[in-house]
Amino acid sequence: MTEQQVRELIDAATRTPGEIDAAIDRIGPATVAAVLLDELGSRADIDELTDYPAVVVEFALSHRGETASHTITTDKGRTTCAPGRPGAPDAVVSQELGDLLRGVFGIRGSRTNPTRSIAWHHLGEPRAIVGPPHVFTTVRRLLRGSEPVSHDLSELSIRFGSDKWGLHYYTPHYEKYFAPLADLALNILEIGVGGYSHPEWGGGSLRMWKRFFHRGMIYGVDTFDKQAHQRQRIGILQGDQGDVDFLEQALDRTGPLDIVIDDGSHLNSDVLTSFRCLFPHLRPGGLYIIEDMQTSYWPGFGGSSENLDDPATSVGFTKTLVDGLNHEEFEPPEARTPTGSDRQIGGLHFYHNLLIIEKARNEEGALPVWIPRRPIDRR
Repeated sequence: MTEQQVRELIDAATRTPGEIDAAIDRIGPATVAAVLLDELGSRADIDELTDYPAVVVEFALSHRGETASHTITTDKGRTTCAPGRPGAPDAVVSQELGDLLRGVFGIRGSRTNPTRSIAWHHLGEPRAIVGPPHVFTTVRRLLRGSEPVSHDLSELSIRFGSDKWGLHYYTPHYEKYFAPLADLALNILEIGVGGYSHPEWGGGSLRMWKRFFHRGMIYGVDTFDKQAHQRQRIGILQGDQGDVDFLEQALDRTGPLDIVIDDGSHLNSDVLTSFRCLFPHLRPGGLYIIEDMQTSYWPGFGGSSENLDDPATSVGFTKTLVDGLNHEEFEPPEARTPTGSDRQIGGLHFYHNLLIIEKARNEEGALPVWIPRRPIDRR
């Protein structure tokens, strides 16, 4: 399947039943089933069940009166998906394909899976009263990927090995801004996959964002080869965040962005280059986040602990954004010529080593002229 097909399914999941069926027809029921079962497998946390025996689950998925079977097998903490009917499944999950699509990529409140039924192989045995708990647990974990779930970002950070809680304490701040967006089909770009030069290290926060934003397309940028972390809904782009040509090419793939998280080199020059290039491509209402701003004070990263207002440092530069937030209030008005970002930044939220910038139109107008611009003489 392609990124465009996944995007189309995410979009279709919130539309009418007729539009859902039409999308399935265009993409093909087999491809749609593969996309959805991949999502169920990735959300099931099967890697926690390494001591469990193998479990084979058949998904009998119907579309326009025709049913096709697909198989998910879990074994030693790994999940594999394949088309076709297994010989002796532990359970058979029957469901309309369009209903499963709504469950996986729909919004909370509409994901009810009303056409689903489950047949348990072991319950056909005469002496079966309670079946093997590992089968129930595995199937339950697979199916919860199509049900409304609220995630704690700090817990996800720990689970996926991200340093955004523990080494740092960013996730409680992220929770405030991201929770209202969790059901939206967003394009999210994180600069910095992590793990330094090792190709298989890092990627924890990309997996965290994928789980939290169940309808989001997640992209990671790194100077090193991190293709090992590419997954469905996780795209990897290799290049230098300080290279404007590379960033422009990356935007050709991602399209307009909703959230940008700069957790890259932390070199002050790179932070400013990335912001100047990417912020104009952020959709209105989007969030631009800069992590680890302590390097603004570290000379080894191009920072300074002496010249605190140096606009070549990340904190010094963002201080100018505070002035830009109030660009309409300068006295006299011609004392400041508004920049493009002055007119597009609606809020700046500073936390320890973290800045969250809201993109919104900032042209509400200055205070009325009848409000005095100097203290009133009360003598």
